[in-house]
Amino acid sequence: MHPGYPAVEEFDVHRLSWSDLDLIARGGGGAAIVRRLRLAERSRRLLLLRAVMDEAAKAPELTGPLPSLEEAWELLVRVQEKAPAVLDRLLSHPYTGSWAGYTTRLLRHRITGVCPVWVHVGHLHALACAAGIRAGLDFHAEIPLWHGGAALPTLGLAMLPVEDAYSVAQVRATHGRVTVSLGSASVQLPADLFSDAPGWLGTRRLCVHACGRRLAVRLDDLDPYRGLYEPVPPQRLDDFEVESWRALLAEAWRLIGRCLPQLAEAIPHGLDSLVPKPAVPFRQPSASTGEAFGSAIVALPADGATLAATLVHEFQHIRLGGLLHLVKLHDEDHRERFYTGWRDDPRPIGGVLQGVYAFFGVTAFWRALARAGDGITTRRAEFEFAYWRGQTWRTLAAFRRDAGLTAVGRRFADGIAEVLGPWLDERVPADLVAAAAACAEDHRAGWRIRFVRPDHTMVATLAQAWRCGMSRPPIASLPLDPAPTPVPDGSWSRARSDLIRLRVCEPWPVVAQAWSMVPDATVADYAYATGRFVDALNGYRAELAANPDRPASWIGLGMAMTACRPGSAARALLRYPEIVRAVHRDLRSGPATAPAPDELAAWIGRSLR
Repeated sequence: MHPGYPAVEEFDVHRLSWSDLDLIARGGGGAAIVRRLRLAERSRRLLLLRAVMDEAAKAPELTGPLPSLEEAWELLVRVQEKAPAVLDRLLSHPYTGSWAGYTTRLLRHRITGVCPVWVHVGHLHALACAAGIRAGLDFHAEIPLWHGGAALPTLGLAMLPVEDAYSVAQVRATHGRVTVSLGSASVQLPADLFSDAPGWLGTRRLCVHACGRRLAVRLDDLDPYRGLYEPVPPQRLDDFEVESWRALLAEAWRLIGRCLPQLAEAIPHGLDSLVPKPAVPFRQPSASTGEAFGSAIVALPADGATLAATLVHEFQHIRLGGLLHLVKLHDEDHRERFYTGWRDDPRPIGGVLQGVYAFFGVTAFWRALARAGDGITTRRAEFEFAYWRGQTWRTLAAFRRDAGLTAVGRRFADGIAEVLGPWLDERVPADLVAAAAACAEDHRAGWRIRFVRPDHTMVATLAQAWRCGMSRPPIASLPLDPAPTPVPDGSWSRARSDLIRLRVCEPWPVVAQAWSMVPDATVADYAYATGRFVDALNGYRAELAANPDRPASWIGLGMAMTACRPGSAARALLRYPEIVRAVHRDLRSGPATAPAPDELAAWIGRSLR
């Protein structure tokens, strides 16, 4: 880096061998490959910094009340000359990547983000200041303020009393003393930058050890670019929440180190930062983005095993995101056309690949935990292994020969299949296999009833045939699957699967006490999950009588009928629920009384081969 931007040939050329690609596909590769991915990210971010500089130079007014970006660049050059490792640390900071990508898009498309453009462009000054502080340089600079908050990436946030939503603060570093000021208000940064002080919130760090390995991450609730898509304000955790994170991270790291030691060697080189988000009962939301290599957005879970599975899941995303910056695995096809076992909406091919790879890692974790056999979590681990191996394999099988994959992408998918495929034959207790299959069937049918639209002519024909009293539907068989629509027809409830998980993984007293706390759970769902299938059948009939459009009640009816008396009605409700509901809607629109849902399903089911 120097005042005249680096020429393209000055950047390293980053390549992966076929053996490296195959190792990553199979879930291996260790620390060495992750370090190479990180080096590639460093070069990519240098190019993005150059892009921001180039775009801002075309329109100097984009810097607003801040100085020219050249001043920030010159400070970064000084950092490189004195402490190049500090510059590398700022370049590898996950949110340097998310900021650079976001701001470049704003500039190139001439659009406005959640703040004035100059605030986003001016964040380069904040990055330079943070680097200068870390390098121990003396300097004076100006940085943007957002609602009084002056962000210094990787360090923390200075808070100044201001009235304007967006303003400019002065940063002065002299002989190790750093102040951030605006007018007469000022904040002096403490000697320990990661500790809180008056007007200063330091970035928390968590460090845990297990099995001879160390994991150190930031628990970042401050950086404005820590979100997925747009900048977000600070959301400070209290001390109790921080300690809860520390305890669960220690337990999760112990489990990963014990169950997946090779992955435990790689994770510290690819995971820098955790962004906490609010907990959701019976859910474990998490997310990451390829631009923020090294970061994962994670809700605080209930136990260490859940956090361990989530960390593995997000690390897989991080690793694949880095790989996708080097290798093209699929075409740019954004059509939402695939069913996946982990999303309630159709997904494009890129999202499917990401999900398959992430849940391949999740499957590996639960498999290893089940084999470890510690007694407390074994049954749960066996269920999760059975569930995720099936869902991941079915999705992989559906897309691995898709024309949207490149030749390299097919090789990558085949590598996953070589490891995952044999796991399908591994023994799991029969009741857990059955429970996992029920949850999978529930989800797939629920997806169909909301995202697959039956042919209008066929629906009208079937409805008219029913009105005419025909004994069989006037079609030989139901049509092939149409392409899904991204717009759902009704909302979905995962309560039934949540209750099944509770029933197979927790002691009966826990299930009896907790079921009413499961979001959207009904009495019929509870009856189904606890094996009272006749009660469930009657319950879902009552639900449909009250609300004949509710997707979860239609699928619940099919699930309960399958358990009570399998036949054509159950097959129709689970294989083509969207057709049964659509015909029922048509019949409800006429003057005659609509038939019972299971009676109509049995009639339509006669067309199924």
